[in-house]
Amino acid sequence: MSTFAQRFSAILLTLVALACPAFAQVPLVLKLTVHDTIQPITEQYVARGLADAKARHAQAVILALGTPGGLLSSTRNIVAAIEASDVPVVVYISPSGSRAGSAGFFLLEAADVAVMAPGTNAGAAHPIVEGKTLDPILKEKIENDAAAFLRSYVVRRGRNVTAAEDAVRNSKSYSDSEALNLKLIDLVAADDAALLRELDGRTIKRFDGSTTTLLLQNAILETDVPSTRERLLTRLADPDIAVLLLVVGGLLIFLEFNVPGTIVPGALGTLFVLLGAFGLNLLPVRHTAVALLVAAFALIVLEAKFASHGVLATTGIACLVFGLATLVDAPFAEMRVHLSIAIACGIGFGAISFLLAWLALQARRNKQLTGPDAMLRQIATVITPLTPSGQVEVRGELWQARLADPLATLPSGSHAKVDAIDGLVLVVDPVVLH
Repeated sequence: MSTFAQRFSAILLTLVALACPAFAQVPLVLKLTVHDTIQPITEQYVARGLADAKARHAQAVILALGTPGGLLSSTRNIVAAIEASDVPVVVYISPSGSRAGSAGFFLLEAADVAVMAPGTNAGAAHPIVEGKTLDPILKEKIENDAAAFLRSYVVRRGRNVTAAEDAVRNSKSYSDSEALNLKLIDLVAADDAALLRELDGRTIKRFDGSTTTLLLQNAILETDVPSTRERLLTRLADPDIAVLLLVVGGLLIFLEFNVPGTIVPGALGTLFVLLGAFGLNLLPVRHTAVALLVAAFALIVLEAKFASHGVLATTGIACLVFGLATLVDAPFAEMRVHLSIAIACGIGFGAISFLLAWLALQARRNKQLTGPDAMLRQIATVITPLTPSGQVEVRGELWQARLADPLATLPSGSHAKVDAIDGLVLVVDPVVLH
């Protein structure tokens, strides 16, 4: 449903409610859908949805979830938003085949009502620090912190603390039936309609200790879709897209420097680089990888200036690939730059940058193409006999010329090479063309 359609529907419901008081009692349930990694944009979307539900006096919020995991910082903020929500929150792992891995398990256990669809699984919530070898003490600290965070609200929700902590310490994962039997979740529901029927009349205990009864008979289920801004930012937060924007933008800017005055490549390149940098700003970036990218660019440019038989260029491309592959310091593969993207961008950027730098350097070294200096080392055709002076033709132009040897002569139709220029007179030597 589009944002316009949602607003029109809300206005229509309000008008009907004013005209018919009985209709005003029809409960509203707001549905949020998160089928992606947990990151700052997800956090903003959920927070906005909960605020919208409160403003519209919704009876409940259903958070339809399917995620491989995400950033612990964003997870903590979403859990805090769920705990502070005035509207009861139902986290529903759906549809069948979905999972709530890692960060998703923390969100599931934070809900007022935790629900899974048949054929789903949740767990494997052991914290991961990618790209770092941790000593046992630091590893234990991170693990204990995550376990304590989970316990802090699982106990208040009345769920199985031991089984929940097992998902953190031992990376245990549970199917829907296992989670229900272990009292990690409250319900198993096949779809939204079944879920609403199960929730109707259910009394739940809120995080603050109060109780409330969900009255959802004939409830209106309305989906709150991400805004255009949130969808755009979600795409920018994709590390592969962010890297592609950086690489393409860098090439366009480099092209602008080599062909100044074209304007369009430079403008587009600047836009792409800024968008890519903005997307990476939403992700945990490894600064050593940024240093590798800078070093790679320097090595590729140096290869064009100093002939190293490809050693500098190869080293630069290797630095570029490794730097791109390790640029995002995320806990799992879905939030990191894929190796295939890193290799393709690294080799492509390296090859094109080297070619542009080489062409630019060659252009600077080329001799002038106009004026007397352009005559040097050119082959001239003798028009009038040189005895030792006469006329020659060079590149379609007639020039006065004289032989370097004042005692020599050269007949018409012969060829000579321009060795020097004396004012507007070419100084030539005989040459035999084969």
